[in-house]
This record gives sequence, structure tokens and C-alpha cells, in this order.
Amino acid sequence: MSRQQQFKNREEVILAVAEQLLLESGEGDITLDSLAEQLDLAKGTLYKHFTSKDELFLRIIIRHEQQLLALSEVGDCPAAGVARLTLFQLINPQKAILLNQIEERLANSAVGLNKLFSQLYEIRRERMKRLINTTAEYLQSLHSTMSTRDYLSTIWAMGQGGAGLLNSSFYQRYLGRRDTLRFALVQHILDIPKQYPAAVQSVDAPTGASQSNAATHTANSQTESNLTPRNVK
Repeated sequence: MSRQQQFKNREEVILAVAEQLLLESGEGDITLDSLAEQLDLAKGTLYKHFTSKDELFLRIIIRHEQQLLALSEVGDCPAAGVARLTLFQLINPQKAILLNQIEERLANSAVGLNKLFSQLYEIRRERMKRLINTTAEYLQSLHSTMSTRDYLSTIWAMGQGGAGLLNSSFYQRYLGRRDTLRFALVQHILDIPKQYPAAVQSVDAPTGASQSNAATHTANSQTESNLTPRNVK
């Protein structure tokens, strides 16, 4: 194994262990000393991979976004893609909430991370394009008049809200089993578009198809326009 490959492998281990320590802490912060001790590495070795703790945290977020991008590839049907999108938020509730909080904190206060934030947003835009296409195809398969923007917003809102419930020890006293709640939320997400009146199909097939494509393009454009990266220091 080359030194370069060894370096990359060690970096992946560092990111994985750091993420796990963050999740275990539940506070969105760890010390590099504790990370080095957990990895049985010298603290200086960490700085060979990351210039600061902020960079380490942002790299963890980028790694998570890359995992989401891989999961967004739909190989069977749009409904399965929508279910996967929802389930990933619900299966990892603490992770989704914690990494979002860390990202907000870094975006508002971190310095010198513009290049990494640009990388994060580029990956996220690519993932969003896939999700927009998947949800649009699912809505069209149901002949639903619900817009892609509204549907994605609903998925995110219910996903974040569901993640909050699943991550709350207090509400667990009233909610019971987590797996049944996850199933109910996913099923509800899949059923929501069915509550909207079916779109009236035009007798003129070419014109109807053109209008459908135009509507999808408009919805996609409106949704993507909201993905403009925030300015960071």
C-alpha cells in the first residue's frame, strides 16, 4: 500500500471516529486531545490532515453529504427514492440534527473555510438535483398537483420533526416503539401527494406532455433557486 493510500485511509478513520465521538457527546463539540487519545495518535498527526478543529468538523459534514449523495441514486422506482430520503433522516435522528447545528455554527463564525463550504454546497446541489427529479417523477406517477417544492419541503419538515421526536427520551414515553413510528411517517410522506386532486390530462397528448414538462422544469428551477449558498467568513 502506498503512503498516499495509507494517508487517505488514516484520514477516513479519523473522520469516522471523530463523528462517533461527536454523536456520543451530544453537544456538537469534542477536543482534539480526546480524539488523538481515542485514535492512539499524536495530536500533531491530526494537524497533518486538518489545519483546525473547525476544518475537521466541516470535513465530517462533507463526508456525510457525500454519503447522502450516494443514497440519492434511485435504481428501482421514485417511491423507493422518496422512502429512502425520509428513512435516512429518521434512522439517524441525532446525526442529522447535530451536524446541521454544527454547520450553522461554522457558517456564522468560522474563518478560512470558504473553499470547503463551496465543496459542500456543490455536492449538496448535485444531491438536490437528483432529489428534485425523483420527487417530480413520483408526483407525476400519481398525477398529483402538489408541487415539487412543496413536497420536498414537507419531506424535510416531517423528517426533521420526526428526527426530533425519535431523538427525545421524554417523548419516547408516549410514542412507544421507534420502528412503528418511522414506518408511519414514511407511509404518510408517500400518501400526502394522493390527497391533492389528480391533474387533468389534456386530450392533446403532445401539448399535455409539453405542459407537464414545462411545469416540472418550473418547479425544479424554483426549488434550485433556493439552494444559493450562504456567505461564510
